[in-house]
Amino acid sequence: MPEFAAQIIMIVALFAIMYFLLIRPQKKKDDEVRKMRESLKVGDDILTIGGIYGKVVRIKDDRLTIQVGSDRTRIDVAKWSVNNIEKASDSKGSKAAEEDKKVTPKNMKKLGEKAEAEVEEAVAEVVEDAQE
Repeated sequence: MPEFAAQIIMIVALFAIMYFLLIRPQKKKDDEVRKMRESLKVGDDILTIGGIYGKVVRIKDDRLTIQVGSDRTRIDVAKWSVNNIEKASDSKGSKAAEEDKKVTPKNMKKLGEKAEAEVEEAVAEVVEDAQE
């Protein structure tokens, strides 16, 4: 009977080790992936499992419409095919960042002043280094 008990303990220990080394980490990873796919929003830049980079244009149930390429081709893909969110959309910050990137007459003066200030700082640093 003691041999039988030892065998049962070994089998239980083997299952416990398999659970903690294989099953539990996989469930944790699956939960993270599921949460990532549920958090998708319109405007997110994504990478699909097939290696296609695109921007989410529309979400409907378990389907996404993504926009790819410079000609803005739209492709419908399954939600499960999303591998990674490359850049999440930020509705407040992205508009301000886009406005700063655009070169318009309104922003030209602001961009010129920034560039001028940067050049003046660089010259001042060079002069300080030369004096030392």
